[in-house]
This record gives sequence, C-alpha cells and structure tokens, in this order.
Amino acid sequence: MFEHDHHHADRSSRQLFFAVGFTLAFAGVEAAAGWFANSLALLGDAGHMVTDSISLALAAFAARLAQRPASERLSFGFGRAEVVSAIINAIFMLIIVGSIVLHAIQRLQQPPEVKGAMVLVVASIGLGVNIVVAIILSHGERTLNVRGALLHVMGDLLGSVAALMSGVVILLTGWTPIDPLLSLFISLLIMVSALRLLREAFHVVMEGVPPEINLPQVGHSMAAIDGVRSVHDLHIWRLDSHTVSLSAHVVVDNLAEWEPVLRRLKAHLAQEYAIDHITLQPETIEEVKLPVASLRRYSD
Repeated sequence: MFEHDHHHADRSSRQLFFAVGFTLAFAGVEAAAGWFANSLALLGDAGHMVTDSISLALAAFAARLAQRPASERLSFGFGRAEVVSAIINAIFMLIIVGSIVLHAIQRLQQPPEVKGAMVLVVASIGLGVNIVVAIILSHGERTLNVRGALLHVMGDLLGSVAALMSGVVILLTGWTPIDPLLSLFISLLIMVSALRLLREAFHVVMEGVPPEINLPQVGHSMAAIDGVRSVHDLHIWRLDSHTVSLSAHVVVDNLAEWEPVLRRLKAHLAQEYAIDHITLQPETIEEVKLPVASLRRYSD
C-alpha cells in the first residue's frame, strides 16, 4: 500500500514540476508582450500564470515533503504540508488580485492605447498553453494540491479567453476600456479560486468533517452493527488528501465480544465510507458516566 501511494505521489509531483516550467516560461513571454502592447489584460493574465506557477511549485514541493515518514516531533507525518502550501498560495493570489484591481481602475479613468493585434496573438498561444497544462493535471491524482492547481489553471484558461476577447474588440472597434474591464473579470476569477482553496484548506486545518461524509449517518450506521448498543464522541477528520480518520466511543453489551464487533465496524467503515484510519474505544453501559442528554449519541 505504501509503495502504491508513493508511486502516485511521485507521479503527481513530476506532473506538477513539468507544469511549473511550462506555465512559468509562457508567463514570461506573456508579461513581455503585455508590457510592449500596453495591455493590462495580458499583464493581468501573466500575473495569474505566475501565481499558478508558484502554486504548482508549492504543490510539487509539498507532494515530495508529504512522502517523508513520521517523526518523534511530527507523529502524523508531513501530509499537511500540502494544506500549508494551499493557504500560502491562496493568500498570495488575493494580494495579486488587489494589485490588478487597482491598476484596472486607474486605466478605466485614463484608458491608454493598446496594441490589439499582439494581445490577440499572445492570448491565443496562452489559451493553448493552459489547455495543455489542464489536460496534464486532470490525469493526475486528485489531491488537495492537484485540485487546487487545476482550479488555478482553469481560471487561467478563462483569463486567456478574456484577454483574447480584449484583443478582438480593440482590433475591430478600437474601444480600449474593454482591456481593464476584462482585467477586473480576470481578478474576479482569481479571487473566487483563492477563496475556495482557502476555505477548503482551513476546513482541513480545523479538522472539519470531509464534505462528502455525513457524520450523523456514519454514527447511526455504526450503531446498527450487530453487537453495538450506541456510539458517542464520534469525530471524523481529514489528515491529508489521502487519509480520513475516525475516532469514537462504542458502547457494547459484552466486552468479551469486542474483537468480532471491532472487525465488523472496521469492515463497514472501510467499505461504505472509505475510512481506514480508525480508533475505537469500547465501553459498557456501566462505564458511560455522563448523562445521555450531555452526549452526542447515535443508536440504532
């Protein structure tokens, strides 16, 4: 199992590193073209691609770091390194948004001349680059890092479409305010991506129940297992992108029957909810000291 996970993590990091180089190289080309063409749409999209490159680099580094074994100081290992990278990346993206919005407002007040033909050509190439990177990442493992990186790349893809539209409009009509207006649209894409990633990362840090899992449903299904009277102090959280953990107190009639009950519970949780990192404490009715009303109890 460990070798299988290691293989997928190594493959994901290689895909991420390749995407970093590919995206960063074109971001430099697009930034130079944006500066020469005096296009904020191109400069904004180049800035977005730089943030994507940083996101991909952080994700690749975190994927490698997450493969390190647990230590005496970090007994759960380094799996949450990817969560830390996601938070850093999201905050950085929000700073970029503020800068683009500020410049877009200034350009709306004093629209400069923009070379529409160059914007059109470079944005078309950028669209192709983003499509290639999106295809590469979509075939990788869907960890928090990869999903976050793919989200940024899809935002970039839409940003390239916006820059492309800007070039077409300026070339056909000469209406330059479309450039900062579409830059604001790109900023909105970046902000939505950043806030979504930030929310998901903080949910993991706060050890929230994974969104695909219904905690009361899990509790009641555990209580329905033969030999279980009730379940309380149930907690479900995500250690990292790969591991969902569960801990609970299980009330049984007879502690002597705990071993087969434990096997049934583990098999049920693994099969129905893909939870295999499980810690369960057996208790008898007499051992449960707290009143029923004070416990979040699940029973069949």
